[in-house]
Amino acid sequence: MVGTNLLDIQNRLRENGLLISFSGRFSQAIIEELGEAVKKYLELEQSPANNIHNIFSIFIEQTQNIKNYCESKDNTEGYHKISNSCIVTIGKVEELNYICSGNLIASEDIPILVEKLDHILRLDKVELKKLYKEVLRREMAPGSKGAGMGLIDMARKATVPLEYSITRLDNDYSFLTIKAVV
Repeated sequence: MVGTNLLDIQNRLRENGLLISFSGRFSQAIIEELGEAVKKYLELEQSPANNIHNIFSIFIEQTQNIKNYCESKDNTEGYHKISNSCIVTIGKVEELNYICSGNLIASEDIPILVEKLDHILRLDKVELKKLYKEVLRREMAPGSKGAGMGLIDMARKATVPLEYSITRLDNDYSFLTIKAVV
């Protein structure tokens, strides 16, 4: 029974072009190990060096964003629920790679995140570069994890605009998914 279910899962992964997936709590060590595995896998696939760099960078950014968000909820009631909801996938459709990540977010955090994402999605590559430089020059507030710098950088490296979705689960939590295509 287990073998058949695993085979079904593998077939579904292949149908969706999924190459790598991790679901569970992110730690720095897990992010680093997965990052190295991603690089080695892409090198074996003989991906162009700039693609490897962009995919790796976006993967690291997405997983770090999730890890940092989970850490920000450390002393809250929902910490364990949020920190165990993390997932990241890397796949390939035709000649393009995608990096897709997701995690639970508290409902109170949605408005500011949507505002940041929608602002970034309205910008073209030239405007993204300008915004990136502006944010680099700004002094970061104490405790800040980058002022959205990672989202801007992902949008700059992606070949098409980032995609995101927020699926409301209940009054307290929604599931955020962000996808970047390289």
